[in-house]
Amino acid sequence: MKLILELSGEHPTLPYAELECVGNTIKKGMQVAVIECPLPSSTQRLAMTHCIMRYLGECSADISSFIDLLDSLSIESEVPFAGRVKKISDTKIPESQLELERCIGTHIKGPVSLTDPKTEFRAIFSGDTCYFGEVLYRIDRGGFEYRNPMRRAYFHPGVMMPILARTLVNLAMIRDGETLLDPFCGTGGILLEGMLLNSRIVGADMDIFMLKGCLENLPRAEVLKVDSTKLPITDCSVDSVVTDLPYGQSVCIKAESMNALYNNSLSEMRRVLKKGKRAVVVTHVDIRETAKEHFDIVQFHEQRVHKSLTRRIMVLE
Repeated sequence: MKLILELSGEHPTLPYAELECVGNTIKKGMQVAVIECPLPSSTQRLAMTHCIMRYLGECSADISSFIDLLDSLSIESEVPFAGRVKKISDTKIPESQLELERCIGTHIKGPVSLTDPKTEFRAIFSGDTCYFGEVLYRIDRGGFEYRNPMRRAYFHPGVMMPILARTLVNLAMIRDGETLLDPFCGTGGILLEGMLLNSRIVGADMDIFMLKGCLENLPRAEVLKVDSTKLPITDCSVDSVVTDLPYGQSVCIKAESMNALYNNSLSEMRRVLKKGKRAVVVTHVDIRETAKEHFDIVQFHEQRVHKSLTRRIMVLE
């Protein structure tokens, strides 16, 4: 099915990149994308998307073209509906959101209800294009907030927030029932997002206190207290690896240096990963040259956290 997705604006590339786990992207605009998706319900796994719509049409971002589009669609709704409009910051259409929403209400036949609609028709004006569709799903962003690390049984400062953790799992293309490995699992934030997508989760760490915390948060997780440069895991047995590599002076490692840790752990990830599958690796320094010795780098993203910290996100095959 052809879908329109209203994306979050929290990162310039990641919201588009994670769409690959649910379909093929046909067109991109600022905070919007059109995709071909074989299973629309699968889009509910996305983290950096706000709204999913059945594609009805698109036109130039001007009022006359919008009215022509609505008239050409000849939509008749048997249930009460609402018309909603989102104007992205780069659109040039001068009419107000309210004026545009009135257009939807007057050019679709059927009962209008702004308080209790049974369906919603939504237009996104992005750049010089208007994308128009019928809302199928909204992503429960509150669910990510509910999983805030501070709410968990065991909390450790500096851990990754759930929205990014879910995005990374999506970038890994993990499927229902497959095995996800985090060889530096810490308190289990990435594993939690994998578990919620019905994957088998396996975590490893050298820090016994982190592993105990991980089991407090995820009692059914499989965890290993091991050196992640020497994993006791069979070759080509893991469907995806998603991890945030350690950094700083306070982390628990056995390698002779951070560079050795990065190189040797990437080598182990490559060994245990099935052929054609993905590893998604977050670092706080640029180790692409090291990664190239073990994998093909298919994506690279940067996320600035604060003045002295930028996350580098590599998608590896």
